[in-house]
Amino acid sequence: MKHRFTIQMKVTLWFTALMVLLAGVSLAFLFYVGDQTAQQDTRRQMTAMVQAAWPELEFEDGQLRIDDDLEYFKNGVYLSVYDASGIPLYGAVPREFDNSAVFTDGQLRTVNDAQGKWYIYDAQGNVDGYGTIWVRSVAAAGQVNTTILTLLRLALVVLPFFVLLAAVGGYVLAKRALRPVRFITQTAREISRGNDLSRRIALGEGKDEIYTLANEFDLMFARLEQAFETEKQFTSDASHELRTPVAVIISQCEYALENAKTLPEARTALETVLDQAEKMAGLISQLLTLARTDQNHKKLNLELVNISELASMVAEQMQESADARSMTVRTNIQPGLTLQGDETMLMRMLINLMENAVKYGREGGWVSLTLWESEHSVHGSVRDDGPGIAPEHLPLVWKRFWQADEARGDGAGLGLPMVKWIVQAHGGEVDVHSAPGQGAEFTFTLPLSGPRI
Repeated sequence: MKHRFTIQMKVTLWFTALMVLLAGVSLAFLFYVGDQTAQQDTRRQMTAMVQAAWPELEFEDGQLRIDDDLEYFKNGVYLSVYDASGIPLYGAVPREFDNSAVFTDGQLRTVNDAQGKWYIYDAQGNVDGYGTIWVRSVAAAGQVNTTILTLLRLALVVLPFFVLLAAVGGYVLAKRALRPVRFITQTAREISRGNDLSRRIALGEGKDEIYTLANEFDLMFARLEQAFETEKQFTSDASHELRTPVAVIISQCEYALENAKTLPEARTALETVLDQAEKMAGLISQLLTLARTDQNHKKLNLELVNISELASMVAEQMQESADARSMTVRTNIQPGLTLQGDETMLMRMLINLMENAVKYGREGGWVSLTLWESEHSVHGSVRDDGPGIAPEHLPLVWKRFWQADEARGDGAGLGLPMVKWIVQAHGGEVDVHSAPGQGAEFTFTLPLSGPRI
């Protein structure tokens, strides 16, 4: 079975490996630079000691005199003085050094012998009255390497502690960094097990990716909670709306079976049953349409629609319902307005708006339907002179099953939500304006080019 590391362990391992790699590269670079610098310092000192020796040499009273202040050993560098034939006159060389190397004026050389590797620098000069003099400086090349090697061994001893410190530090940092993730996971698990969508992660304020993720989770939970609450409310309201006509149908059927003794009595009961069945069928049809719109299964059948003729037809059709309440239907429709849309859906939108105005308008009052065109849109307005809508109820008119006056409303409260979906599906906007005692006006705007698909 393949074992997988946790993110915390992966971060720890990567951090440790990176720190070890950086430490190794840094040490290698430092050792290299240190070695080169040490060698350059040694060579520079060798040259400086040779140059400093000349002022200390002079010929007096027939012999060569060398000042006692002349140092023949300093910081690992040996100095020695020779005559023209190579005979030592002053100074010293390393005990292991083979001093048979040929003199070469002004050259810093590296010489290898059986005892090791050496740096040699020779300089030839002339002392007045005496003649040619050779001054030589010698240093063991290995002493620099020995120092670097000692530092390297020390680094190898310290490195394991550094690796351990890097691992512990990486683990602690990863644990602290992933602490919000563990909190999110635990909270999400508790929400899932407890089925409590009202709970939130509430990680707090922050600008990094984890806080952004937590906030997105909270927004998702809020949308899920709202969706579930809407679904529960929808189910409850639909059940309530369907229960009434079903109860009437059952009671009328029972009455007809028990009491109807003549055909007129049975016909009356059947007419009531038919009326309630038609109401229930209409409600089910609207519910089915809204359910399809929620799932994006409802597609528009786009064509070129003369919405002016459509509005005139709807106004004429609604006149009969308006006459029943002694209301007047007024129209102000700009002729010849055409747009890309679904004719059936647009007719349903206009009918729902007019039915709503007739139903809730003032008896004996009026209902107006206005239609006009702007540069790129068709604008419409359905207005009545009824009692109006309270300000706190305006946002609720688009809510399913909501009715401003349930006592006299014989609908299901699905007409205006259907209107809103139809207008938005066509790429338009719909709004309502009202005040108590001043009637209500529903306005809509539809683009002439139709919806974007």
